Amino acid sequence: MSKKYDVVVIGAGPAGYVAAIRSAQLGLTTACVDQWIRNKDNKPALGGTCLNVGCIPSKALLDSSEQFHKAQGQFPAHGIRMEKLNMDVGVMISRKDKIVSTLTSGIEQLFKANNVERIAGHATLLPDTKVAIGDPKSGGSTQIVVASNVILASGSEPTPLAAAPVDGARIVDSAGALEFDAVPKRLGVIGAGVIGLELGSVWRRLGSETVLLEALDTFLPTVDQDITKDAARHFKRQRLDIRLGALVESTSLNNESVHVRYRDENGTQELEVDRLIVAVGRRPFTKDLAKPEVGLKLDERGFIEVDEKCQTNIPGVYAIGDVVRGPMLAHKGSEEGAAVAELIANGHAHVNYETIPWVIYTAPEIAWVGKTEQMLRQEGTPYRVGAFPFAATGRARAMEEPIGSVKILAHAQTDRILGVHILGPHASELIAEAVLAMEFSASAEDLARTVHAHPTLSEAIHEAALAVDNRAIHKYTANPKK
Repeated sequence: MSKKYDVVVIGAGPAGYVAAIRSAQLGLTTACVDQWIRNKDNKPALGGTCLNVGCIPSKALLDSSEQFHKAQGQFPAHGIRMEKLNMDVGVMISRKDKIVSTLTSGIEQLFKANNVERIAGHATLLPDTKVAIGDPKSGGSTQIVVASNVILASGSEPTPLAAAPVDGARIVDSAGALEFDAVPKRLGVIGAGVIGLELGSVWRRLGSETVLLEALDTFLPTVDQDITKDAARHFKRQRLDIRLGALVESTSLNNESVHVRYRDENGTQELEVDRLIVAVGRRPFTKDLAKPEVGLKLDERGFIEVDEKCQTNIPGVYAIGDVVRGPMLAHKGSEEGAAVAELIANGHAHVNYETIPWVIYTAPEIAWVGKTEQMLRQEGTPYRVGAFPFAATGRARAMEEPIGSVKILAHAQTDRILGVHILGPHASELIAEAVLAMEFSASAEDLARTVHAHPTLSEAIHEAALAVDNRAIHKYTANPKK
């Protein structure tokens, strides 16, 4: 007889494991099925792409490489001198692996503590909210469970590029870029989006001659363009060679190198690198997620169609995270997971998609929430701008990181904050204040009247809010407000 649950979650990434834990907290009998097999020990692991080969390991390497970069470029300004500085890549990778193992094991402990039943295997949705579970290694069917509710959280996978097929050795995807055993002398990256920039930054800081080939003519088109212009200048100083309008046509392996042929406005170009990273985005992972007779609706891009409550076209079946519309961000998926659990248990829940923060963990970091200036212009929304450079803050100067700025966009009539954009040190942490302000429908005046500790980086937010009203203190203001 099939085992029955109130909720079965398919996928144990940030969306799925949060949905499972919250469902169990709310008193629902819950199982979470996940097929992830860790390559290094061939064992099941929770956490999905984010914890295993995405957010967490990439940030571990970004931090290691940034420490190395600071030791090279910033330590002398502090009076710290080091002889024969070198990077042990093996130790760096081992540190990354330990962090990943600690966090994935932590999810396992949380499942036990909250009485979430963990089932390793590939799950396929059947009619009548039944779920077939296959062995994660062989794929053979082992059991069928029944649920009152099913939450699909199968996540995403790297988008392949026909012109650059991944071989796992010299041509790799984002996961493979986290496993290099040495610093490539010449590194190519296809894609200058979030993933490409972060991975390119890791290996550039460690010494790789890094070229990023971006097919679009615009650098980071979804980011506020004032921010991207400034960011591009800093990346150029770091010798990140970003080539826009570069469409890769073919790749080939030559002895120990990769030959890349691409086309730009000047015609056909060629590039020779030792390693090539393919980072052209991600796509929803729905392979064998539901039997055809279930009738699960997907859109033209392969995302599962859902309504505002993450309900699919199948009664009792929900979908969350990277497999549905909206940004492919771990925290967005987690919020959807908690919301759906509460919807199932209590009948109501809410996610505010207007205040989801974005972060690019380069150095300087880029973070934003809400509308960009180009979006407001296109909408015809009247707005005012306040900006303030980190170079004018004492804390950034003391840190030897006086780069970037904070930009605040507020409605011209109501003064309500419409968007906040940050380029600079610890932008990923600073953006939380902006998110909170927007959640409470704050005005720029609210931020301007909030006392910020001195000296801190957050003072740049305070000054940018003052600048909206043309009364910033720590930068020259022509015709300040009386």
